[in-house]
Amino acid sequence: LTLVSNHWLMAWMGLEINTLAIIPMMTYPNNMRNTESAIKYFLMQATASMIIMFAIIYNAWMTNQWTLFQVSNEWATMFMTLALAMKLGLAPFHFWVPEVTQGIPLTSGMILLTWQKIAPTSILYQISPSLNMNLLILLAVSSTLLGGWGGLNQTHLRKILAYSSITHMGWMTVIVLINPSLTILNLLIYIAATMAIFLCLNLTSTTKINALSNLWNKSAPMTITLMIILLSLGGLPPLTGFMPKWLILQELIIYNNITTAMLLAFSALLNLFFYMRIIYTSTLTMFPSNNSSKFQWFHSSPKPTSLIPSMTIISAMLL
Repeated sequence: LTLVSNHWLMAWMGLEINTLAIIPMMTYPNNMRNTESAIKYFLMQATASMIIMFAIIYNAWMTNQWTLFQVSNEWATMFMTLALAMKLGLAPFHFWVPEVTQGIPLTSGMILLTWQKIAPTSILYQISPSLNMNLLILLAVSSTLLGGWGGLNQTHLRKILAYSSITHMGWMTVIVLINPSLTILNLLIYIAATMAIFLCLNLTSTTKINALSNLWNKSAPMTITLMIILLSLGGLPPLTGFMPKWLILQELIIYNNITTAMLLAFSALLNLFFYMRIIYTSTLTMFPSNNSSKFQWFHSSPKPTSLIPSMTIISAMLL
């Protein structure tokens, strides 16, 4: 609904339906941690939706326009940008993302960090010509740096992926005014890579870094797959993840935003460091175990794996 509408009220309704639809999924199975995470998520999204509605009404009052593409009022644009930053989890409104992701199951976490980003990003894409460049750069650079720093000392994989999400949202936001097509490209590659990682972790029921040392015994192909996808998310050259980062840095340098480009490149190194920690644990360390447990990966898993090969190809071998 949000993707196809050109009226503000319809786009807002799409955002609300999107928010409310995931809450039952977050609270299943019903326990205290899931419920707490769902309440945190609901409160944050409701606050952002309220600010978006305020910006819509203020813009309509000042300009007599309800069309999505015409946000000509400066204050309405600023409130809209901040509200969408809250929905996407950009810094300094990023604190809910790791907490909520950590408290919900892997499948719900995958939907939260991938599908739930599409509607707010589509609105950001559509109103991009009227956005404030300085505000976008501030949000984006702080997101990439805080996302990189925040993930360094984490041991829970869901929190690491949440901080990775904050960083990638920063990369998408910084380029939305200069070249919106790159935002969409980055979003698609990020969604494919994150889905593939979550599916791998869900298949092996792994949620902590130290549990990855036993991954080679559980599923040897998954270990190699996880390594390739993480290197792609980090932006190493032969893999798909390098392409959007390279193009974004190129565009920023063309438009003389050299300082921003340097800060983004440094933040990418922080991300690569904690991806390398996961790769080191899963591929180069072996959990002390007896010989019988080393043949677990010959037994087929009851969980679905059909999406993993296609998502891995898209996220790592498209270049």
